[in-house]
Amino acid sequence: MWSFGLPALLLAAALIATPRTVAAQDAQPGTRAAAIEQDQAAKVPSLKPYQANAGERWAQKAQDILVGGGVSWHPFFESAYSGGGFTLGAGYMHYVGPYNSLDMRGSYTFRGYKRAEVEFMAPRLFKRRGSLSVLGGWREATEVGFYGLGTGTVKEDQTSYGFERPYASALLTVRPTRRFLMLRGGLEWTRWAQEPADGGQFPSVETVYTPATLPGLNATVSYLHTQGTVGFEYRTSPGYSRRGGFAGITGHDFTDQDGDFGFRQVDYEVIQHIPILREAWVVSLRALVSTTFEKDGQEIPFFMHPSLGGGSNLRGFSSWRFRDRHSMLLQGEWRIMVNRFFDTAVFYDTGKVGDHVSDLDLTEMKHDVGFGVRFHSPFATPLRVDIAKSREGLHFVFSSSAVF
Repeated sequence: MWSFGLPALLLAAALIATPRTVAAQDAQPGTRAAAIEQDQAAKVPSLKPYQANAGERWAQKAQDILVGGGVSWHPFFESAYSGGGFTLGAGYMHYVGPYNSLDMRGSYTFRGYKRAEVEFMAPRLFKRRGSLSVLGGWREATEVGFYGLGTGTVKEDQTSYGFERPYASALLTVRPTRRFLMLRGGLEWTRWAQEPADGGQFPSVETVYTPATLPGLNATVSYLHTQGTVGFEYRTSPGYSRRGGFAGITGHDFTDQDGDFGFRQVDYEVIQHIPILREAWVVSLRALVSTTFEKDGQEIPFFMHPSLGGGSNLRGFSSWRFRDRHSMLLQGEWRIMVNRFFDTAVFYDTGKVGDHVSDLDLTEMKHDVGFGVRFHSPFATPLRVDIAKSREGLHFVFSSSAVF
């Protein structure tokens, strides 16, 4: 037994003693170890936790509020309809479970656009593979622009109209493969009541057109709207991404309860974000084609036609500037990451509308160029400001969502 125990005791004693001997030798005055110890000791009194500067503190605070960082009250800048002008609004979010929430919100613009709605959101269904949104609300717009049908319309021919619209909907999204395949289905009831424009500098639409020349004029249409999407989602988030993309097809069916204005619509969309220099730069591309088809013996109301123009597509043109049965949009952005919450972008938009699908070629397309800034979190873009230039002048965009 001693033949095994004694060597073990001697080895343990050597291991215990050796570091002390080495440390004692290394700490002798004039050695490199002693110099390092003296430098470290001199720095200890001046060491402090990192203090964010005033700009960083302000940006973090604004991001927490805009993205909803745990506060119940939050700003809400979405107008009832594009083109309503500067929007003021607020919402109150109440959590009814660990993740489920109820959001009550409303907004108002200086043009008299109003929006009030309540949304229930369950973002983590089916073991985080599904999400559900149940929405109910009411909107009113007073001066929606209408320039006629087709790409060749003249801006000086602008008219305007108003509408009121109550709605109730449910939208379910499921990701069977969690990160790639995306399936979505929705059901909505809504009633569009088209009305004369309420004031404004442009003539009301019924003073220029008649129901015979413009389908849907002065109509009140109740729709049962069903939709379904099959897509491949491989970007970080629809609200903000620096890599990945999306490709999908969405089919819509609008059934008019009176059988006068029923139609179908199919949207084809492709988005791709290409990171460069470790995502310091990103080239973002988007293509969107929308096609509509009347049901037998029915017409498509003019206010339901696909459109181009406004803050999310042809940004250098007025909202709803071009309308027709079919539309095509191409967009490109060069995004530059300034810091973790702020990006800049140079962009180009082009597109056209047409009465037939064959009209959606690359000739006689409208286009614009511009520059923008975006304040964002890792998954959302609560503030986007763009300035775009087209042949019809400069247009400024203030939005609380990403363009794509």
